Amino acid sequence: MTSNPVVELLTFLGIGRSHSRPHVSNDNPYSESQFKTLKYSPAFPERFGSIHDARAFCERFLTRYNDEHRHSGIAYHTPASVHFGTAATIRDRRREILNTAYTANPARFRHRRPEPPRLPAVAWINEPVIEEVLIQNVS
Repeated sequence: MTSNPVVELLTFLGIGRSHSRPHVSNDNPYSESQFKTLKYSPAFPERFGSIHDARAFCERFLTRYNDEHRHSGIAYHTPASVHFGTAATIRDRRREILNTAYTANPARFRHRRPEPPRLPAVAWINEPVIEEVLIQNVS
């Protein structure tokens, strides 16, 4: 991301450049995680026939990854749901469905009312150690 056209585009869009180190997941953990998920997907081909095939595959994959696949780290919501703010409404609907199921058959849940998972306040891939955060804040 250092070529002149990219630098000019980033400047035009008001995006500050970072000089992250390549292959270091802590620099951009979300995109690194997504790339790993993409590369290790069983559907990922050994080779693409053309750039158009690669783009079509990535478009299908990323649409599913962001709009359909429920991620455990964000309480089994989709990234799009969390991003666009619909996760709380979906969680409320899940609670209604669980309450209906509990009312119909409480023994199924060992007589304990089920709750949908809570949305995390922060989602981490590599959660920093508390001592490291304190040291960085002091410096």
